[in-house]
Amino acid sequence: MKFLDQVKIFIKAGDGGSGSPSFRREKFIEFGGPDGGDGGKGGSIIIVSERNLNTLIDFRYQQHFKAERGRDGSGKNKTGRGGEDLHLKVPVGTQVFEEDNKTLIFDFKKENEKFVAALGGKGGFGNTRFKSSTNRAPKKFTKGTVGEEFWIYLQLKTIADIGIIGLPNAGKSSILASLTSATPKIANYKFTTLNPNLGVAMYDDKEITLADIPGLIEGAHQGTGLGIKFLKHIERCKTLLHLIDISENDLINSYLQVRDEMGKYSSELLKKQEIIVFNKIDLIDENEIKEKIKEFEKIIKKSTFTTSTLDKKSVSDIKSTLLNYVS
Repeated sequence: MKFLDQVKIFIKAGDGGSGSPSFRREKFIEFGGPDGGDGGKGGSIIIVSERNLNTLIDFRYQQHFKAERGRDGSGKNKTGRGGEDLHLKVPVGTQVFEEDNKTLIFDFKKENEKFVAALGGKGGFGNTRFKSSTNRAPKKFTKGTVGEEFWIYLQLKTIADIGIIGLPNAGKSSILASLTSATPKIANYKFTTLNPNLGVAMYDDKEITLADIPGLIEGAHQGTGLGIKFLKHIERCKTLLHLIDISENDLINSYLQVRDEMGKYSSELLKKQEIIVFNKIDLIDENEIKEKIKEFEKIIKKSTFTTSTLDKKSVSDIKSTLLNYVS
């Protein structure tokens, strides 16, 4: 399925139905008086968050959404039927912005949250409403009000317990596939991942949601490479799993380059819990691994973990470690 994380859509709530100017006309009743009913309320546009969705692709080919108009009132004091509300389903993590794409209107953080994005118009009054002691046969009635309508932006920020970050080709997609049942595209070249991938890992009957964030390169905070478009997805993750290819010549530079880009985008990202994992330990010998880790921890002063997607035990150990970072 294609991933789409921003769309612009037009929403139009239903107009209210008009009131009726009807008069009672029955045999043997000479002066029946007014009996016009009220118009029905227009349907509203309601946005609902859905857990099973992870993309806004459904809005790619349809950008205009209109709720049903309220029915007009009629004689015998019959009120018009209200228009049906139109429900639009979006993934958890979707934000609703005004047309300027800057003013936040609503933020869906939980499943089954509802937000009335456009309110339906009110139904008009029938002439019965205007009957009085001085006006026994009013012809006055009112039309329904117009339903709200405007353009809005929907932006999706992936919500996951753990966000897997690192330079391109660090093995993020491979580790996601090993830890979960996700099937991301995997190949030995940079930028295999063009969109965030989500996966769910089960360990000791506990569920952990992981997101594989596309690789970050120098200048990402300014939009270079896949840049800002994907840095925003890290904001939602509770913890970051920083994956580093241990066969790289300069591990410290690899680590700091990603941290630098994150910090330039938002200093809040640097405050998140971080798990540093050296990947691809099957590519170099054990002594070299120990030397590299020793040098890294001496300068960075953070504990690290090692793994290889070819070693099921090390993958299982990483899974159990992640539980300590998920509440």
